[in-house]
Amino acid sequence: MKSIEKKKALILAPHTFNFEQAKTAFGLVRGTDRFQIVGVIDPEKSGQDAGMIVDGNVRGIPIFATAKHAFEKLNESPEVAIVGITPSGGRLIPELLSFIEKAIEEGLDIVNGLHEFLEDKPNLVEAARQRGVKLHDIRKPRSKMDLNFWSGEITRVRAPRIVVMGTDCAVGKRTTTRWLWEACNQAGIKTEMIFTGQTGWMQSGHDYGFLFDSTPNDFVSGELEDAIVRCDRDCSPDLILLEGQSSLRNPSGPCGSEFLCSAMAKGVILQHVPGRKTLHFNNVSLPMPDIQDDLELIRIYGARTLALTLSSEGLELAELEQIRIDHQQRLGLPVFLPKENGVEGLVTLIKDFLLKEKNVEGLRD
Repeated sequence: MKSIEKKKALILAPHTFNFEQAKTAFGLVRGTDRFQIVGVIDPEKSGQDAGMIVDGNVRGIPIFATAKHAFEKLNESPEVAIVGITPSGGRLIPELLSFIEKAIEEGLDIVNGLHEFLEDKPNLVEAARQRGVKLHDIRKPRSKMDLNFWSGEITRVRAPRIVVMGTDCAVGKRTTTRWLWEACNQAGIKTEMIFTGQTGWMQSGHDYGFLFDSTPNDFVSGELEDAIVRCDRDCSPDLILLEGQSSLRNPSGPCGSEFLCSAMAKGVILQHVPGRKTLHFNNVSLPMPDIQDDLELIRIYGARTLALTLSSEGLELAELEQIRIDHQQRLGLPVFLPKENGVEGLVTLIKDFLLKEKNVEGLRD
């Protein structure tokens, strides 16, 4: 597998470096194999360590007021500025554009994962040309001639697949997947992770994946299959983890059947946010579906839910722990708190899953 040269990067999160608005920034601070994060730009939190805001751990990633301030303070000059926030609708809001313009003036390439493209802004294109920097719109769709239809080649992939799915959007699927990827490899399970979103791409050290929500629907299954097939062929992993998107039943973007049908994932880890009473929307209030219905849907699709993982959103630790116990008793499934207690218990379950899959494969042979 070809390694990627890590470029030194600043994360742009002006006045928005918080969990609700800066999921991409938080993910990159937690870890990335594509970039070396050397700072975050947020005037309101300038002078603090980004890790302390993300998870209470000092990570040596300072927060600066501006890109110019970062250049003055850092020993090594950044090369890239990454848009680390997700404004409503994926738009390049005016204040963000101002910080992007200043980053270009400092000679930084810009990486943008929003739905609105830098290359559609003539003033940014001209500024980048004058400074000799590059604008990267990673959500820009590839040519349809370069996309893949589903071919059935997935049936010859040897590595078992586990997908981390969610009962709603924005529940921590990608973060849990990445923690599992790290823990499985540390436990001696050769594991690869297929990214399916812009932050997953920014964190990954390879190109096994695709951007789900910028791929025409006809090609989603084929692009997912192609990423898995290439990964299995090039890396020969013991396990492939799939980063889930959206949720099975959020009507703003229901997603999941592709991972269970097209990718043929046989194992599911289901991420749930028990403190959330309504689905993740901006303008409409709909109740969260019953989690048992999601478990039944997964079973009907032919996959097995290995465990439930809980997000702490809106809950105190003691309350979350009691909910964990209640869910475990009610659902008859192992239930974990990955952020609070780690994912080592999940790794044990995965080892058992792989052993069973190996035995099934032996019967097929």
